[in-house]
Amino acid sequence: EAFNFYKSVFGGEFPYLGRFKDMPAEEGSPEMPAESGDKIMHVSLPISKETMIMGSDTGGEWSTSFQQGNNFAISINADSKEEADRLFNGLSDGGNVTMPLNTTFWGDYFGMFTDKFGINWMMSFAANPQK
Repeated sequence: EAFNFYKSVFGGEFPYLGRFKDMPAEEGSPEMPAESGDKIMHVSLPISKETMIMGSDTGGEWSTSFQQGNNFAISINADSKEEADRLFNGLSDGGNVTMPLNTTFWGDYFGMFTDKFGINWMMSFAANPQK
């Protein structure tokens, strides 16, 4: 609902909208409830040449529950895999890695962490920068 509202204001199209049911199961991960499959795993909306807003639904054992302050993350798109590694390792030092950098099922090299100051970060080297 929120992103359809943003789209009505900014215009444009969603280059990518993925649902949790599209995510392959991983060994050791909690099973996702069937009723959560249609929730949004990732949506992106370019709002200018330089700026893209991204979001996802949250909640339950299989994803972070909403808590005021954890619904925001700084996202960096690195120019190379090496730059992503360097920035990720430096910024996450003393913090908590929530998703190690790895090549994802959607093709990007991606990871997430909370830094030692409590700020959430997403790091990506995009094989397909339109997603």
